[in-house]
Amino acid sequence: MFPIVQNRAGVRDPVCGMTVSPERAAGKSTYQGKTYYFCCTGCGAKFEADPEKYLHPSARPEPMATPPNVAEYTCPMHPEVRRTGPGSCPKCGMALEPVTLTLAATEERNPELSEMQRRFWISAPLAMALIAMMYVGWHLPWFQLLLAAPVVIWAGWPIFARAWASLENRSPNMFTLIALGTGTAFGYSVIATVAPGIFPASFREHGGAVAVYFEPAAVIVALVLLGQVLELRARSQTSSAIQALLRLAPKTARRIRPDGIDEDVPLERVNVGDRLRVRPGEHVPVDGVVSEGSSAVDESMITGEPIPVEKLAGDAVTGGTLNQTGAFTMTASRVGAGTLLARIVKLVGEAQRSRAPIQRLADVVAAWFVPAVIAVALVTFIAWAVWGPEPRMAYALVNAVAVLIIACPCALGLATPMSIMVSTGRAASAGVLIRDAAALETLAKVDTLVIDKTGTLTEGRPKLVTATDPEALRLAASVERMSEHPLAAAIVDGAKDRGLAFANVEQFRYSPGHGVAGIVEGHKVEVDNAATEEWDERSDQLRRDGQTLVFVKIDGQPAGLLGIADPVKSSAREAIEHLHRAGIRIVMLTGDNRITAEAVASKLGIDEVRAEVLPERKADVVGELQRQGRTVAMAGDGINDAPALARAQVGIAMGTGTDVAIGAAAITLVKGDLHGIVRARKLSQSTLRNIRQNLFFAFLYNSAGVPIAAGVLYPFFGLLLSPVIASAAMTFSSVSVIANALRLRRLAL
Repeated sequence: MFPIVQNRAGVRDPVCGMTVSPERAAGKSTYQGKTYYFCCTGCGAKFEADPEKYLHPSARPEPMATPPNVAEYTCPMHPEVRRTGPGSCPKCGMALEPVTLTLAATEERNPELSEMQRRFWISAPLAMALIAMMYVGWHLPWFQLLLAAPVVIWAGWPIFARAWASLENRSPNMFTLIALGTGTAFGYSVIATVAPGIFPASFREHGGAVAVYFEPAAVIVALVLLGQVLELRARSQTSSAIQALLRLAPKTARRIRPDGIDEDVPLERVNVGDRLRVRPGEHVPVDGVVSEGSSAVDESMITGEPIPVEKLAGDAVTGGTLNQTGAFTMTASRVGAGTLLARIVKLVGEAQRSRAPIQRLADVVAAWFVPAVIAVALVTFIAWAVWGPEPRMAYALVNAVAVLIIACPCALGLATPMSIMVSTGRAASAGVLIRDAAALETLAKVDTLVIDKTGTLTEGRPKLVTATDPEALRLAASVERMSEHPLAAAIVDGAKDRGLAFANVEQFRYSPGHGVAGIVEGHKVEVDNAATEEWDERSDQLRRDGQTLVFVKIDGQPAGLLGIADPVKSSAREAIEHLHRAGIRIVMLTGDNRITAEAVASKLGIDEVRAEVLPERKADVVGELQRQGRTVAMAGDGINDAPALARAQVGIAMGTGTDVAIGAAAITLVKGDLHGIVRARKLSQSTLRNIRQNLFFAFLYNSAGVPIAAGVLYPFFGLLLSPVIASAAMTFSSVSVIANALRLRRLAL
């Protein structure tokens, strides 16, 4: 179906017929880890160097979204818009932003900002000169035209270009209104200057001269450019959280060569399995495992927790975290895009471009807003032209232009995206990764939280708590060394912690669902879950304490009782108390027996326990709660939690859990600490409140501004709104919405 051409000497381009090989290629580029060579004819054909396989771009089932080494840009208000390289959105006219942020991309000079600043600083003095002439009463149309033309035609060119693009794409926006207003005022003034005799008396002032409006046209353009400069500067601050994350990754790593010599290499040259040295005060370069040495590592930027974490041999370390006191060597386990830091940056970027359900209201209003404003402007013009005072047509023109300018829908469109961009970045700095804006909005409405026990409420690492007889433990641990069961590891680790020596095992046997057995030092040792009467009273007590019991028999006789418990996370109780105060009902979901589950629930004050639930039934429990009319969030960490995480209105995964669970969840807690849910809910509520404030201000501004600009106050107070004042008010509305959204950066979580 798709032509693939191969031969040993090279590949043949079916477009131009040329045979292309690496030696004859016109150029090459690297994209997503693959090297592409380009046809020397420039027809656009390319093929992969390894393996040598040709696939012409036109034959691809899905064309590449972005050519190699070319940055892809998108619009914060319309994420579906994708372009290669910077520019403006064809729908709303906003400056596009890079899809994938890098430190270089966030710190380099924004070309759009530079261009707007240059145009503003040239237009500002010319506009001020026109205002000065207006105030001193100088009526010099030709000189005013000379001053206004560079401002409107050259400095305002991006405004008119974006307005034309909006018409071509049938998506009228703020630039459509501004271009109509300024274009009308400037065009009318040019005609009035060149051919004043064609205008009737209704256009003429009391002195007989035809009024010109060069100063409103020029000042409006200058103010719009100022608004763009302020907006672009403010929008750049919304990526401050990502910039802070990107700065964590060092540019080089100290790699230990096979001969033991250290060498500094660029971070992109570090491979999985490389041994790296990390000295005091340095950032950990990539994800890995400590192989030698120990240190305290500050993980606050990743987890949101300020207390340094002690790292010993065998402990995992995360790229971007700060090594504080000691030096250690580590083995790289994840590099490049696979590191936790890179994944966080990617998730935050995707979340910032997602759309919250509350945005739908603004979208519906915006779709009808611009046509409605144009209609209001026409009605305003007609009303003033028919019933207004002399010069009627001059009043009609000025007030219609004021309506077009003040009714800019920019504040309405910015209200939700700006708050989402800032809040998702703030969440990442607190160790909470939010995949999309819908989850952030829904979390504020959650009234029921379903929590998996193991790995979520508990550490997920069972420990030996009770051992009635050291010798029975030594023999049992010797047998359990041959097993891969999670409880076996707890028994073996418990014996090691107590300094017990292991013995050789013969005739090892494993019985699924029951236990293990073997011959140790001539004795038959059985380790299983079959209770014996000798331990009944003690067994009930330990089970009520939340311990899982294992019985040891030597030569068929009861010899010992082992109690294993999964320790409850130290932060779990406090976090649950916070959630209770927020009015959330907590339901614990577990496959453990009821006695053990209720013991854990009683320690934590959990409202409801669903015990002995099979993995495939967890999603059904979530569905049952939803049918009761509850808005459910599910928190879990295992593969068996993934269906329930996907079923819940909001799925919350522990960052310490499996990739499957993280992939199914809308929110990930990097540290796996339930306090992250408290933080996420607080941020969700604050973000929704911020969005509502923005939308209220935007609706109020337009509801009040349009009638005033149309002149409804003139019959009562003789008050009219100058297009210049309307332009300033429009600029203020957009900047104020962004400033309000930026307050979320300082939210205490």
